[in-house]
Amino acid sequence: MAILLTKDNRVIVQGITGRDGSFHTKLMLDYGTQIVGGVTPGKGGQEVHGVPVFNTVREAVERTGADTSIIFVPAKFAADAVMEAADAGIKLIVVITEGIPVNDVMKAKIFAEERGARIIGPNCPGLITPGQAKVGIMPGHIFKEGSVGVVSRSGTLTYEIVSHLTANGLGQSTAIGIGGDPIIGTKFIDALRFFKDDPQTEAVVLIGEIGGTDEQDAADYIASEFNKPVVAFIAGRTAPKEKRMGHAGAIIMGSEGTYEEKRKKFESVGVPVADLPEEVPKLLKDLLKK
Repeated sequence: MAILLTKDNRVIVQGITGRDGSFHTKLMLDYGTQIVGGVTPGKGGQEVHGVPVFNTVREAVERTGADTSIIFVPAKFAADAVMEAADAGIKLIVVITEGIPVNDVMKAKIFAEERGARIIGPNCPGLITPGQAKVGIMPGHIFKEGSVGVVSRSGTLTYEIVSHLTANGLGQSTAIGIGGDPIIGTKFIDALRFFKDDPQTEAVVLIGEIGGTDEQDAADYIASEFNKPVVAFIAGRTAPKEKRMGHAGAIIMGSEGTYEEKRKKFESVGVPVADLPEEVPKLLKDLLKK
């Protein structure tokens, strides 16, 4: 199995005729993802890489039976694109777009949740189930089928750590980039719940960063409910306080969200924290031996 994404997902690309939408549609198709349609208002009837383009998400869903959407729409219009997808019955919405205003994200998130849709992102690399499908911008060649779930706030670190896992014979069940914005649709705890119920996933790598309390909340959940091995890595060890580092959510305010606080919390519940990305496979192998 896997979480959220398999070869059976039927995917549409909102913003398929744009530069990024078109480019990544080709890469997703090459990986084997079922891209059944694209949406760009006013460009219905065209094709991109053999994929039909529709004017609205509702039309695309009615014509193709799509259940998943990936959004490459500019930030100004992205929240409306999310709400259009949810209103049309799409159940998994992956938002690659960065720079969406926080108020817009909050509005779209509530709208989607009321309609039973799950958002991944925004400002995320998407997700991939190796050997089956990818919906996002992750480089498929570094992933390998296996039993390690990966959940991360950082796209670049996901790629680096996954490459180390693969090189050490540790394949992945599903890797999901949840995004680094202050408001996101899927948090660490949500992903951990899915991994807990997935029989293919035997262990999890959690890649966090400074700012906020999502990692601390995840540690509490791991201590109380999660029964599979977890290894963590936290980015931002040397970041100065009250200065945003990369992601909009990666900022330390007062004593909250520091590297030290997050590391201490994970270690207090038995989750080892790697100092360097390349240390993750060894820590994971040590846990799996126990």
